[in-house]
Amino acid sequence: MDNFYKDKEEWKDVTPVPQDDGPHPVVRIAYSERFKDCFDYFRAILKSDEKSERALQLTADAAELNPANYSVWQYRRFILKALNKDLKEELDFIKEIIQDNPKNYQVWHHRKCLIDWTQDPSEELEFTEEILHLDAKNYHAWSHRQWILETFKLWDGELAFVDKLLSQDLRNNSAWNQRFFVISNVSKIESATIKTEVEYALEKIKKAPNNESPWNYLRGILSDHGMYKYSGLMDTCQGMYNNNIRSPYLIGCIIDMYEEMLEDKTGDDDTLVKAVKHCKELAEQFDVIRKEYWLYVERSLVCRFGTSKDE
Repeated sequence: MDNFYKDKEEWKDVTPVPQDDGPHPVVRIAYSERFKDCFDYFRAILKSDEKSERALQLTADAAELNPANYSVWQYRRFILKALNKDLKEELDFIKEIIQDNPKNYQVWHHRKCLIDWTQDPSEELEFTEEILHLDAKNYHAWSHRQWILETFKLWDGELAFVDKLLSQDLRNNSAWNQRFFVISNVSKIESATIKTEVEYALEKIKKAPNNESPWNYLRGILSDHGMYKYSGLMDTCQGMYNNNIRSPYLIGCIIDMYEEMLEDKTGDDDTLVKAVKHCKELAEQFDVIRKEYWLYVERSLVCRFGTSKDE
């Protein structure tokens, strides 16, 4: 914006529409003069339903001043369609806006609408990777990427991409979520897939037992099959515990497996005793910040499965 719209000769035929905050606004926002000028004229073209090149430029200025304004983007899309504009240019425009505002919902929604119109996702995986390189946990970038993958079936190479992110930061919970999203969409979670994914998760767990993400991933992969039923998992976890690893996520996983055994009535006579013991040590030593939660789990187990010998 080089100067105010009120000073532009080509806008002299338009009467600006000031913002109406009512007779007694509770808190009057101190908008800048440039902001008020731009949006007064935006309200004017909205009122007259003008769809022109100058209106398109006005929405660009308004979007740069407030990229979170839904009405600006929605009206801009109306103008783009009315003028049959080159959407490649619009994609370049919104790319720059997103780079400056990567956590703004409206700008990502605008890009999604453009891709939906063009049905051309060819630049989207590269673009989202660029944004995720700046912030690997950007929710909007991940959501857009998932929509692209699912809509256009671009699954090839996605697991490799996720693995690269996890090799850079195995605590990236967004990448773990993406891995589960891909696995759930490209294959049935059956024995071969389960074996591969359990081994993958355990490999990462052994590198950083106090990282919650792969433990949650492990639970997700085995959610329909039972963790304690997976051959060797309890032995692996017990082996880590016996090697003096006291990760709260490890102990919590062992408790979950004991609970599954109790529910299926497949545990030993002392299964409840061992589960209660682990709840106590988490509450008192290794996860004190969640003390009340673990005491609740202990009470719940005892209530559901009998009186503990420790009581």
